[in-house]
Amino acid sequence: MSVSKGDGSETAPTDMIFGPILEDGVFRFDCSVEHRKAAFPSVSFKNSKDREVPIPSHIVPAFTPTYSLLEEQQVVTFQFSPGTSFYGTGEVGGQLERTGKRVFTWNTDAWGYGPGTTSLYQSHPWVLVILPTGETLGVLADTTRKCEIDLRKEGVIRIISPPSYPIITFGPFSTPTAVLQSLSHAVGTVFMPPKWALGYHQCRWSYMSGKRVAEIAQTFRDKKIPSDVIWMDIDYMDGFRCFTFDKERFPDPSALAKHLHNNGFKAIWMLDPGIKQEEGFDVYDSGSKNNVWVKGADGEPFIGEVWPGPCVFPDYTNSKARSWWANLVKDFISNGVDGIWNDMNEPAVFKVVTKTMPENNIHRGDDELGGVQYHSHYHNVYGMLMARSTYEGMELADKNKRPFVLTRAGFIGSQRYAATWTGDNLSTWEHLHMSISMVLQLGLSGQPLSGPDIGGFAGNATPRLFGRWMGVGAMFPFCRGHSEAGTDDHEPWSFGEECEEVCRAALKRRYQLLPHFYTLFYIAHTTGAPVATPIFFADPKDSRLRTIENAFLLGSLLIQASTLSNQGSHELQPIMPRGTWLRFDFEDSHPDLPTLYLQGGSIIALGPPHLHVGESSLSDDLTLLVSLDENGKAVGLLFEDDGDGYGYTEGRYLITHYIAERQSSVVTVKILKTEGEWERPKRRIHVQLLLGGGAMLDAWGMDGETIQIRMPSESEVSALISTSNERFALHMENTKLIPEKEVLHGQKGMELSREPVELNSGDWKLNIVPWIGGRILSMTHVPSGVQWLHSRIEMNGYEEYSGTEYRSAGCTEEYNVIERDLEQAGEDESLILEGDVGGGLVLRRKIAIPKDNPRVVQIASSIEARSVGAGSGGFSRLVCLRVHPTFCLMHPTESFVSFTSIDGTKHEVWPDSGEQLYEGNNLPHGEWMLVDKSLNLGLVNRFDVSQVFKCVVHWDCGTVNLELWSEDRPVSKESPLKIEHEYEVASFP
Repeated sequence: MSVSKGDGSETAPTDMIFGPILEDGVFRFDCSVEHRKAAFPSVSFKNSKDREVPIPSHIVPAFTPTYSLLEEQQVVTFQFSPGTSFYGTGEVGGQLERTGKRVFTWNTDAWGYGPGTTSLYQSHPWVLVILPTGETLGVLADTTRKCEIDLRKEGVIRIISPPSYPIITFGPFSTPTAVLQSLSHAVGTVFMPPKWALGYHQCRWSYMSGKRVAEIAQTFRDKKIPSDVIWMDIDYMDGFRCFTFDKERFPDPSALAKHLHNNGFKAIWMLDPGIKQEEGFDVYDSGSKNNVWVKGADGEPFIGEVWPGPCVFPDYTNSKARSWWANLVKDFISNGVDGIWNDMNEPAVFKVVTKTMPENNIHRGDDELGGVQYHSHYHNVYGMLMARSTYEGMELADKNKRPFVLTRAGFIGSQRYAATWTGDNLSTWEHLHMSISMVLQLGLSGQPLSGPDIGGFAGNATPRLFGRWMGVGAMFPFCRGHSEAGTDDHEPWSFGEECEEVCRAALKRRYQLLPHFYTLFYIAHTTGAPVATPIFFADPKDSRLRTIENAFLLGSLLIQASTLSNQGSHELQPIMPRGTWLRFDFEDSHPDLPTLYLQGGSIIALGPPHLHVGESSLSDDLTLLVSLDENGKAVGLLFEDDGDGYGYTEGRYLITHYIAERQSSVVTVKILKTEGEWERPKRRIHVQLLLGGGAMLDAWGMDGETIQIRMPSESEVSALISTSNERFALHMENTKLIPEKEVLHGQKGMELSREPVELNSGDWKLNIVPWIGGRILSMTHVPSGVQWLHSRIEMNGYEEYSGTEYRSAGCTEEYNVIERDLEQAGEDESLILEGDVGGGLVLRRKIAIPKDNPRVVQIASSIEARSVGAGSGGFSRLVCLRVHPTFCLMHPTESFVSFTSIDGTKHEVWPDSGEQLYEGNNLPHGEWMLVDKSLNLGLVNRFDVSQVFKCVVHWDCGTVNLELWSEDRPVSKESPLKIEHEYEVASFP
């Protein structure tokens, strides 16, 4: 067995040993026989024995990884040819094509994440490899431990995690779908969702009373906006105690649920893992009696701070604890609960720098999961096991209904128990764009039932942003609007009539497409095929398609969306897959709605635009949308059952295979074959034969009958297409984008949009949000790919401001940008902003990347008097200029602040030191540094010590603030307050 040399060097790469498992084309690789014996059981596999049992096979691997050992880490490397594309890696922001990225699988409460954030709420140690030929390989590092997936070098996968873990490869197979189907044979398929779960979901943190919930539901019906589900966030509880209801605001949850049910709505309620430590609270008492809590290193129940205050945490790795939780869920369902939302289950813990429980906590795991282990072993699967227990509790409550669980944290295989969403995103155009890739990546990692918080969770969407997001979000597999406390209302009618109408049209589209969605989910559940895919799935060999991020496929349906504020979907110049793709709409085309295309050779089924799923019936008219291929043929299938329960597993379903064929001038549409015992409903069929350019021919008949459409002559077809194209262009010309309504008029007459401004030069890429005091939202060091800064929009962001309340984060000051100049032609690439902070005072900031030293970012800030006079308060007002950036800690326990003070003493400030303040001769002597030992990188902050009165180090949940404070004094025109400082990244050997 190879060992690390112990001096930080890496052992020589050695080929891994392999054996075929599961089915032809699937291989398990281990470093050695000893490593194989030492590997922990698989938690990702639905049957862990499938990973252990070899199968007879004559196939040998096309690619064999090498391994080495580096500082007690197992390093696995794959080498592929240039032109190979990487995807997968689960729930990660940033670009669709993953080459150039590095991901760390460590489930993290990642509020306000950005494209460079390396650890989010879920862990999928999985890479989908598209070879230049279009053949596809899947690579799974089957470990629950923290894992680094390094894709920064073209054609190279480098996986680093503690030994011993196996690598499982799937393929190469001819298509990416074949690889994902093979993966599903190992890790399972998505649970079959009840049909209502595919409708629109409305949520907020929080609807604060049952009365408000009923009002929201009624408004949907009054405004005829389709919706099926209302969600209850954490404030429905009594003091955030799980399984309780606030007696004043939600006095009768059963009555509320009945009211919602009568109005065609389902109700979903949140449950967190943190149980309030309070004797007399029956959940805490029964958990203590049953000994179900995660233990600390001292053997006592671990206590961590979450919403209720001090909390204990169920140990879901243990079957006894899962059974205890499942029975609580069973009783909870009796209140009329239709679905359960598991949140905060990374697990998130407040007031600790790691944002989670200690890695040396102890879990008493079942033997088949790995037995008794530290939390570092089970951290990434804690959320999945909570979702499993919740799912099983719902099964106990009613065996005739399919459970619906949504989980924030998860692991590869979570799709067996729960849907997911992309976490606490931001109300920005960047996050709208990124949401498409994130949903697709989850689908490419085995989780097809996902979607973002439509409109963004944090911050306030503009009307155009919300409408555009609803347009594309209505096409995602999971469709939910959700927003944070303290933000404006984010219901579809909250942004004016134009936005409301677009949202109504978008959701009507979704409901008309529900037969197609439901069929795709049945296919996903039974075969493992994804629901939403990148458009390169239509032609994996076509390298042009591999980086397209604003389009995706739902089976044979292609959705093309604009994610730019000033561009409608009709203005896009799309790159389309080869073959026939015919545009269509629902007579609802609008610049803020995506453009829809159907692939030649396809038939999809549509239903009427009902207001909720329960309103529909199998006897509704059915529309078949037909797009013939170049040979004049098209096929499609439709899955139908009663929308809930498990009858479909016993033959109580109907699968209809439709076929359309053109012979001479007649197109015949009929049933090719059927499956299942469900009796065909008596209903009319409306056939819409697409011609191109949105033009179509219509015919009607009864389902089961042969329907024929006589084709016009070629010249007549051309005329129909031309007329349709002209009508579409005229309609789009006369239908304007939803107004942005968030335009600020500066003193110089400039119109300042709410889009972040990007400075991208030298070693740095910065996103600056001009409408909130010029705050830097993310600051990425390009050579290392490290994102140093990504913080809350409302609070604790990168911000210099006036005021006297300690770290008020600008909450007591109003910022209105009055000038913006982006200087790219001069020596520096810079942004200059001013904000009115009241009393005749302004905050002025210049953020620059100098051309003569592109390795640094310079920030110069000042509070200046502009119109100080009698009555303004400016003469007597004490002002303090404070710089307090919030820096992300990728490795919280390996990070510290280092500096030498004015008096020559050296300091290392670690997270366990809490908050530290430095003044006088203890001040850093013009420089301090945030060091990440794991990355061997340090972020150096240099400043003019004559401008800084004190420095503060403030450790928080996964972050640290390095604060520079000026003195407190009044400001005049002649004596502004200034702090000038800069950042540079330093490397260590």
